[in-house]
Amino acid sequence: MPRKKKAHDPFFTNDSRKRQKQNKKLDEDEEEDAEIESDFDEDGFFAGGGGGEEQEEEETGAEVRKRLAQDLLQRVRKSAQKGEEEEDDEEEKDEEGARDSLVAQKLLKEQNEESGRVRRSLASRVKVSGDEGFRVLAKHRHSVTAVALSEDDSKGFSASKDGTIMQWDVNSGQCERYKWPSDSVLKSHGLKDPQGSATRQSKQALALAASSDGRYLATGGLDRHIHIWDTRTREHLQSFPGHRGPVSCLTFRQGTSELFSGSFDRTIKIWNVEDRTYMSTLFGHQSEVLSIDCLRKERVLTAGRDRSMQLFKVHEESRLVFRAPASSLECCCFVGNDELFSGSDDGSIELWTVMRKKPIYILRNAHALPVDSMKSDQKDSEKLPNGNLENGYNHPKDHHCLSVFSWVSAVSVCRNSDLAASGAGNGSVRLWEIESDTKDIKSLCNVPLAGFVNSLAFAKSGEFLVAGVGQEPRLGRWGRNPEARNGVSILPLKL
Repeated sequence: MPRKKKAHDPFFTNDSRKRQKQNKKLDEDEEEDAEIESDFDEDGFFAGGGGGEEQEEEETGAEVRKRLAQDLLQRVRKSAQKGEEEEDDEEEKDEEGARDSLVAQKLLKEQNEESGRVRRSLASRVKVSGDEGFRVLAKHRHSVTAVALSEDDSKGFSASKDGTIMQWDVNSGQCERYKWPSDSVLKSHGLKDPQGSATRQSKQALALAASSDGRYLATGGLDRHIHIWDTRTREHLQSFPGHRGPVSCLTFRQGTSELFSGSFDRTIKIWNVEDRTYMSTLFGHQSEVLSIDCLRKERVLTAGRDRSMQLFKVHEESRLVFRAPASSLECCCFVGNDELFSGSDDGSIELWTVMRKKPIYILRNAHALPVDSMKSDQKDSEKLPNGNLENGYNHPKDHHCLSVFSWVSAVSVCRNSDLAASGAGNGSVRLWEIESDTKDIKSLCNVPLAGFVNSLAFAKSGEFLVAGVGQEPRLGRWGRNPEARNGVSILPLKL
């Protein structure tokens, strides 16, 4: 059969004609664009030809920012090269560089001192003139049992046997009192009913501590609770029950809201003040815990009436036990991460290291009492039972040491320095220099202060020392000095 001729589809024919017309239009447009570009090129507007538009379209945002930064840097360098600096300007530049290096060295030194890697040498620069001594900063009606300073040393806190808690300004001495809430509010904050034969809660405070951020103040006493206060509003926030005996000592871990508490129930408890929670309990002492201290590391130092000082490594769940030679330790504190300082009820002070379980230096009769002021005819003992450990000896002929007035009731060390202080009831506070190289304790000066020194606190800068003084000892009434003034005293130190 003969093939039929294909009929022309008008659709395809029209489309081919349309394409031809469009191609002609595109060619005409390209010619016009070429003419325009040539005109602009004559004026020097386009430096890179027609390919620049495609490059700009392909350039990402990051590449644009990088290109702009490079252009800015090149312009700055060119301007710096064009403007040659004079010799004076160069000298100023050198001075600025030297100044910057000194600032960097100072910041590095402060960081090392703060971390405890480097110890500040303050004891050799301390000067206490004869005219200047302790002056009263805040007054209390009853014996002051504890004092603490804020992290910036601008304000302090004190507590007394009548339950009074005060906040005072270091420079002006202006005092503000914390008010206890009602019993119903205290119970809503976690206070439990009194245990045993007690019919009402005692507000007598024995310990107090301030957090590093300055937000919280913790107090503890005979009611077996730990009370948390807001330092900005001076309002009661929370009560932590749990101890079965009076809370005798408190301390915050530096830089955290972690709180450690020691009690007559022979335990140390750990709390998180920020979360208002109990964390854990540390066991080890066989008698009442009297003193506690903590630095930035998660290690707690405690002293108790079982004649031992113990270093708890919380993270490792282990502890080191240090035995006192012949007396009961009353107070303790850290000198650094590896050295410890303590005071005993026989009037001696001790220097320890974590590498040994016995003191490396003992100085006896650190707070001996004049014989004329003693009413008793007690004879002084010339030797320790283990006298071979006795290094220092501070025993004048006209001084007694076997008395409640000579018990070392408080010790303190200026943070990360060689400056230390100790207090008792003999009418003076003594400043000491701790020499790590020779493992020695040297006396610096003896500053008069009447009364029982129940607590001591150094300023972080070492510019002053604060003492909590009372007519009676902190934990009892076995001695009394009616001439003493209950309150907080401050000793300015010149460095």
